[in-house]
Amino acid sequence: MALSSKTAGIVLLTGILVSLAAHPVEAAELKKETATAFDRYIGASKGRIKSELHNGPFLFIDELPETRRVEAYAQLRTGQILVKQVNTKEEGHPIEVPHGLIHDWIGVVFIPNSSLAQTLAVIQDYDNHQNIYKPEIRHSKLLNRSGDDFRVFLQLYKKSLVTVVINADFDIHYERFGTNRAVSRSCSTRLAEVQNVGQADEHELLVDDAHGYLWRLYTYWRFEEKDGGVYVQLESIGLSRAVPAIIGWLVNPLLRSIPRGTISSLLGATRAAVTNLRTKRDSDRAMANSACYRKETKTTT
Repeated sequence: MALSSKTAGIVLLTGILVSLAAHPVEAAELKKETATAFDRYIGASKGRIKSELHNGPFLFIDELPETRRVEAYAQLRTGQILVKQVNTKEEGHPIEVPHGLIHDWIGVVFIPNSSLAQTLAVIQDYDNHQNIYKPEIRHSKLLNRSGDDFRVFLQLYKKSLVTVVINADFDIHYERFGTNRAVSRSCSTRLAEVQNVGQADEHELLVDDAHGYLWRLYTYWRFEEKDGGVYVQLESIGLSRAVPAIIGWLVNPLLRSIPRGTISSLLGATRAAVTNLRTKRDSDRAMANSACYRKETKTTT
């Protein structure tokens, strides 16, 4: 009996996904023109971000029309995480990236009953990121700190069509804007794909043998304390290889959707970690006050 068009489509999709999973993508070289185009995109993004920090909007929802902006703030205060894709332009024109894909996503979350100091304490606890942000981060370590500058190692993990593990080094810089705002920017200085993760022969692939799942990664965090809590915004800009045109119609939308889920997961984990920290500190303070009260009562008696 002939397959219906819907069933045939499902069979075709399943076959392609199985084929992709069974046959790893061949090594992909980062071409000069690809890197140059990405550098142009980052340059344009830096210009946009600089303008936003000094002239507004500080959060991306602040540029929305008033009715939608009020609705967005209400959604955030009910616990929703808002995420959207960004397409930075250069002098009003899109930036084409030959042989590559740019993944630029931005999201924001509200953490009620928290302070800027508590939030930064969680974000800057890099040795603990492997616990806060698992499974996206498998291992983490603060390599060096000098004032507001950090050097950090993270082992990144993502499982989708294939499982990807990358050892990454980042340079991170923080800056304060007044008493209630802070920002940070990080850029990858080394990204090495890991083969045979968790096995005795686990090792990093040479650049020429890597698959191009992630060539570059920049992240930009913004923190604003107001409305009885802290708004946290994260923008992630990554560069990966493009996929063959014959399956691009299927795979490219999936590749572009993965960062949306990652942004939501990271922001949700940040909210949970800050909330847990605040709860623990409140509990410790209550216990200390109770102990002092019992001691004073005993002394008086």
